[in-house]
Amino acid sequence: MTPTTPSAPSTPSAEPTPSAPSAPSAPSATPAVRHLRTTTPLGEYVLAARGEALSGIWRIGQAHFPPPTQLGTESPSDPFLCRAADQLLEYLSGTREELDLPTAAEGTAFQQAVWSLLRQIPRGQTTTYGAIARDLGRPRAAQAVGAAVGANPLSILVPCHRVLAADGRLTGYAGGVETKRTLLVLEGALQK
Repeated sequence: MTPTTPSAPSTPSAEPTPSAPSAPSAPSATPAVRHLRTTTPLGEYVLAARGEALSGIWRIGQAHFPPPTQLGTESPSDPFLCRAADQLLEYLSGTREELDLPTAAEGTAFQQAVWSLLRQIPRGQTTTYGAIARDLGRPRAAQAVGAAVGANPLSILVPCHRVLAADGRLTGYAGGVETKRTLLVLEGALQK
């Protein structure tokens, strides 16, 4: 056993020693993603959110549907997701002109630039992949624009359905050409 040396008796101080200021706490981790399924006139959709921002709207079975690991837990009574589902249903019934929700879609800088331009296409109008490429200052990038449009995780809210082929054909919609046609008719860009 190691002998101990007696310590000097402590004397009480008149004032408590101020504690050192605490270091700022590290930023909180990114909120977990969660999702809600909702049935619409166009089929079943999944809406996903991270915090109080929508990170995805996908039609079940569409191209580029995310794996379960990107959807997080199912949250059927989540207030934010329920509000988003209500807005989607109002939009598809024709009683709402746009979805008014904060978004947090993840993508490359190029994808974000394309998605930003998609949000500028007015309801009832369309554009082409080539026109978006020209607006980006990359007139030869129509195929890259098409890939970015196809990867859009916020269908309907970020209106990728308003993008047509150069000859006006309805092409390249992850949710299916008939869904694209239905949305364009609903918005007045196409006749029935």
